[in-house]
Amino acid sequence: MPLSRRNAIQNIFAGLAGSGLSLFSLEREDVREIPRGLRVLFQGDSITDAGRNRGDYYANRGGGMGQGYVRHIVTHMLGNHPGDELQIYNRGISGHKVFQLSSRWEEDCMMLKPDVLSVLIGVNDFWHTLSGRYKGTAKIYEDDFMALMERTKKGMPDVKLIIGEPFVLHEGTAIETPKWEGQFEAYQAASKRVADQFDAVFIPYQKVFDEAIKEAPTSYWCPDGVHPSMAGNYLMSQAWLKAFGKVMG
Repeated sequence: MPLSRRNAIQNIFAGLAGSGLSLFSLEREDVREIPRGLRVLFQGDSITDAGRNRGDYYANRGGGMGQGYVRHIVTHMLGNHPGDELQIYNRGISGHKVFQLSSRWEEDCMMLKPDVLSVLIGVNDFWHTLSGRYKGTAKIYEDDFMALMERTKKGMPDVKLIIGEPFVLHEGTAIETPKWEGQFEAYQAASKRVADQFDAVFIPYQKVFDEAIKEAPTSYWCPDGVHPSMAGNYLMSQAWLKAFGKVMG
């Protein structure tokens, strides 16, 4: 008999024991209290952008949230915290790498003064090297990311950080596996070092998806290997909400 949705998702996260993202409630994130007016900012590339309307840039605007994991998170948080005056922003931009985040950081991060900053970046820092569009390395990625987070903490010392691990599903239609194996892992390890350096809560998205494909194929969760399906975005949102519970203490 096929697993129910709830059991399937719980099985996926049960496989993450030891990562701090194991079994949790699917109804509410594990947060005792959210400060009124809390500002949350999502930053990243196309996975975060997810087709958002960049002209719809005010907090909590449906068109500005895109159709990805951020939208799942925002609808959950606004629905579960009425009256708390949450302010949630999405500033992901498709195709971006760390140095491009840095070039727009003042306007798209510092001026917004988030209380919680969530960053998922890195897949393009590697992927674009394969086509010759970018001549970066894992070291450049790590150095750029470290510098960006140092700049962030210097300007906003109290900001709480969530850093997502860049991920790839090798059965995806856009992935030439031999070109990724043995190389992309260095970028993933670098993202974890950045998170550790700045006391960020780290989301091991690679492991999340590795567990997920035990329940259903890559085509169900992330068809091209990089951009999640609706189901994959839901899965990401659940991992993020758990991380949010940890960062809020």
